[in-house]
Formats: sequence, C-alpha cells, structure tokens
Amino acid sequence: MLASTTDPVSQALVAFAIVALFVLLAREAAHRVVVAMTCVSFVWVVTYLTPFHLIGFSAASAAIDLNVLMLLAGMMAVVGVLKSTGAFSWAVSRLMARAQGRPRTAASLVAWFTGITSAFLDNVTTVIFVTPMAMGLAKRMRLAPMALLLPMVVASNIGGTATLIGDPPNVMIGSGADLTFLAFLVNLAAPILIMMVVLQWYVGWYFREAFTSAGAAPADVGVEEVAIRDPVLFRWMLVICAAILLGFLTHSLTGTPVAVPAIIGAAIALVAQDVRYVRTQSPTPHERAHGILEIISNDIEWPTLSFFVFLFILVGAAVQTGLVASVATGMGWSIARVHDLLGLTDKGTLLFAALLVCWVSAVLSAFIDNIPYVAVSIPILRHLIPTLHGETEVLWWALALGACLGGNATVVGASANVTTVGLAERQGVRISFNEYSRFAAPMATLTVLVSSVFLVGFVYMGGAHARTTAWVAAAVLISFEVVRRRRR
Repeated sequence: MLASTTDPVSQALVAFAIVALFVLLAREAAHRVVVAMTCVSFVWVVTYLTPFHLIGFSAASAAIDLNVLMLLAGMMAVVGVLKSTGAFSWAVSRLMARAQGRPRTAASLVAWFTGITSAFLDNVTTVIFVTPMAMGLAKRMRLAPMALLLPMVVASNIGGTATLIGDPPNVMIGSGADLTFLAFLVNLAAPILIMMVVLQWYVGWYFREAFTSAGAAPADVGVEEVAIRDPVLFRWMLVICAAILLGFLTHSLTGTPVAVPAIIGAAIALVAQDVRYVRTQSPTPHERAHGILEIISNDIEWPTLSFFVFLFILVGAAVQTGLVASVATGMGWSIARVHDLLGLTDKGTLLFAALLVCWVSAVLSAFIDNIPYVAVSIPILRHLIPTLHGETEVLWWALALGACLGGNATVVGASANVTTVGLAERQGVRISFNEYSRFAAPMATLTVLVSSVFLVGFVYMGGAHARTTAWVAAAVLISFEVVRRRRR
C-alpha cells in the first residue's frame, strides 16, 4: 500500500482539491459527478506522478463507506417500488380532500404531510409528488401557489433532519459517528416537531393576506381521490417498509449496519414487483428480462452514489495526509483560546464548540452543498471531540441540525428547493431567489435558534433531561396547535 505523505505541501494540495470542489459546485460549472471525478483525478495525478503521495488506490478503496452507499441505494429502490403502486399520489389526494377548501388547513396539511414523509423517504421524491398536487389545490382555491409551495419545501428539509435516513448528511453522520437510527429519532425528533409547529405559526403570519384574500372555498374543493394502482403490491410494500423500519430500530441490538435491512428490504420489494409484473403484464421474453430494470435504472440515483464515492476518496486524502488533524488542531486551539479569554467552564467550552459547529454549518449549507461539507466535517469532529469534556455527542447533533436546516435559507441550499422551483416553473409559476429567501431565510434562522436552545439544554441539563424536556415541549405545542385550529 502506497503510504501518504503528511508534509505541509501534501496537505495544501489536498486542501486545494477540496476548495476547488466547493467552488466548482457552487458555481455549477459542470455536473457534480464530473467535478468530483476531476478533483479526484488531480489528487491521483499528484500521487502517482510526483513525490507527494496524497492517497493511493488501496487507501482510496478503504475510504469508501459502503454502509452509506448501500443504505441510500436500498432506500431509493424501495421508494421506487412504492412509487409504482401509486401510494404517493393517493396519500396526497386524501390529504388535499380533507382541506375542504380552507387555505390555512391546506397549507398545514401539506406541510405536515411533507415533513413526516421526508423523515422516512427521500425529500426530493416527496416534493416531486406533492408539488403538482399543491399547485392544483392552490389554483382551485384561488390561492397564491407560494402559500403552499414554500411551506412545503421548508417542511421537507425540517422533517428530513429528524431521522438517520431522512437526509444524506444524517446518513453520513450516523455512519461516521456510529449513531443508531433510534439515537437520531430520540434526540432530534422532538426539536424537529417544535420547529414544525413554529413553521405553522410563521406561515399563518407571513401569508395572512393571501389566506384572507382566498377566502373560504366551496366544501368540495380539493384534489380528486386517486386510487392505488396496485393494491396487492402496495400491501406487500407496507409489510416490507415496516420490516425495514424495525431493522433500523433494532440494528444496534443485532449488530447489523443500517444498510443491511435496507438492502434486504429492497431485494424483497424488487422481487415482489417482478412477480406482480409477470402476473399482470404477460410480458414477452424480452420484456421479462428488462421490465424490472425501470426501477434499477431510473429510481436509484446512480450519479448521486457516484458523487459520494469520489467525495469519500477526497475526504480520505484529507485524513491520510494529516490535513483533517491539522484543521481539528486549529479548531481546538481556537476553542481553547476562547476558553482562556472568557474563563469558560468545561460545559461552557463544550457549548461554545457546539454552537460554533451548528451556526457555521447552517451558514455554509445555505450556499454550498451540505453533503461535501459534512463529509469533511466528520473526521474533523472525530479529532476535536477527544479534546473536550462532557457529553461530546452534542457536537454530532449540532452538525446534523446546522447542516440540514441551513439549506432552507436559499434556493440553492438543498436539492428539494431546486427541484420544487423547477417543477413550479414548468407550470408557469416562477419563484425567484429573493422571493424564496424572503420567506425561507427567517424561518431557517428560527429553526437554528430552536436548535441552539436544544444544544444549550443538552450541555447544561444533560442529554437525558434535554430530550425529555424537548419531548414535553413538543407535546404541549402540538396540543395547543390542535386546540387552536379546532376553535378556529
């Protein structure tokens, strides 16, 4: 195995490659897979043609996290099969019918459905199905489409923060920090529920004029109910999804990586779909050989997985050359200086570090892809955590909250934002950068403030008490919101 050199020049070359990756991604100079492949190619040219060995092929292979890749691929396949049953269109149409022409109720139902669904499915897939339904409902209600679309896309990013599988950065953090599905759910679900209630209040205030002008629409206004296209496969998928979720919840007890239940569930789902395909379509031999490939070809996002592979190699180079250790040492020195200058206690120092990670992550994720940012941050936190005292797990929650929620602030901050804006534009509704940010940036700030309060409680009250307090607060706020809406 080719040993990496750890001199300052080697670290500077890797830093150059990573900065180039961020800059080119932000400028959208080319497809992100091409950008990442080019940066890795630069690293390998330097490695094999100069005295500076950044990362060899063997070390690069070891740096690739198969747990992340296979978890994402498995869940993409499951979502693809579930989508083929018509489940998403049916669920959204049912929710829209319950709105009964009430604009505020419609906005609330759309946001809650999107947020909860995004916690367990890819948020881009969720907004793809919800967007056309929401726009159709807005048109029937004579309501500005933004009053449904903007809360929907913000809710997708908030909801995706709640679980290990809800957002790709969480998948990476869970794998890198050895955090379980249940740990994410127990720690982050409560503050996320609080944020969802805050979102309802904010939407009611921000779009108050739009809701008032739309008025009360006829009771039968809504989206026509869409039937499940394949009820038999849909029932199979409910069982499979329940089994996968059980696997996620118990993987810390069984010792299996989270990718294992995802791949097993995906395999069973694909087989079930293939059996249904054979029985219902009477395919020719050619169709029999290629029919199931529609899910594998179209619903598994191979470019995204390829991007992850090259990204892991770049991060591996940063680790192997000592760049990550140098950055972590610098952060540790800065935190120690603040500790000395302000006379902070150990808890105060840990809180400062957590807030620093959270807010820096949120600001950067508003403008750059949070996936490469999180990939670089994980090894930095690994080196930083041993230098701090207390429940240092809080730094992982700070990273997850900041990276996932900061993407709400701008159109380019998250894939779901870009997808929603593109779908709306196809139907003649243009959402400008400024229009989006006027609504979303203050909401993103509010969610990071809620996160900061949670982090303060985690450090000073202890993780167990902070979680309990957050769950109680979430229950109280949700109960208050339910009562308020019923009175209205």
